[in-house]
Amino acid sequence: VQLQASGGGLVQAGGSLRLSCAASGGAFSSYVLAWFRQAPGKDREFVAVINWSGGRTVYSDSVKGRFTVSRDNAANTVYLQMNSLKPEDTAVYYCAARASQGYLVSAGTVYDYNHWGQGTLVTVSS
Repeated sequence: VQLQASGGGLVQAGGSLRLSCAASGGAFSSYVLAWFRQAPGKDREFVAVINWSGGRTVYSDSVKGRFTVSRDNAANTVYLQMNSLKPEDTAVYYCAARASQGYLVSAGTVYDYNHWGQGTLVTVSS
């Protein structure tokens, strides 16, 4: 499956952005979809993950309550709604996919995902 992320940009602290990741070339509804991010000089870190149906999600502690991951299997797209943005949310955001292994889902690590989008830059100014 090929992934194409979009929606990044410059926003003031406290603002909102919605990222999208469009998929092609695979059975979208059979994949677990996740968002990771990588700030300058730091390792890529997990942000959120959603199971194949959209019924299960997991978030990192740093974004819980502010970010919401969702998916539209008919549109082959996964979203990340980001509210109450902070300067520390500044990073390149990547969407990633891995084959589903059931209804429950866990964060996983970067090594668990074998399909990646190209990344979209989110910059939050203070």
